Amino acid sequence: MEINNKRKPLQYYFDLQYPVTLIPAEEGGYGVQIEDLPGCYSQGETVEEAMEMIEEARKLWMESMYEDGNEIPLPSNQVEYSGKFNVRVPATLHRKLARLAVKEGVSLNQYVVYALSHTAGVAETKRPYKEK
Repeated sequence: MEINNKRKPLQYYFDLQYPVTLIPAEEGGYGVQIEDLPGCYSQGETVEEAMEMIEEARKLWMESMYEDGNEIPLPSNQVEYSGKFNVRVPATLHRKLARLAVKEGVSLNQYVVYALSHTAGVAETKRPYKEK
């Protein structure tokens, strides 16, 4: 397998900060994962141990991927977003949203931002604790 010579050195990836999801286990202890690195999981009896274990798992995961010539994804928290995206919706939904916006006395854009923010907030509160 040919390794891409244009890749950054392995230390570059080690130095990146990835979001970690910490999940309390019902039987005690904690599961921990890095969602940006598929299959990078670990566990520990305490939060501190779980965090130490995921750091070790992260480096081993990266070393393995790097040695095999595979791409290492960048952390999702470092992706920059423009704040703009296009969404195609059925005409019936467009009509409903427009009517709700009029009812609230705001533009359709403002109403959609409100609705998406509300839904995203609800979804975020249902997820396990995520350390930044």
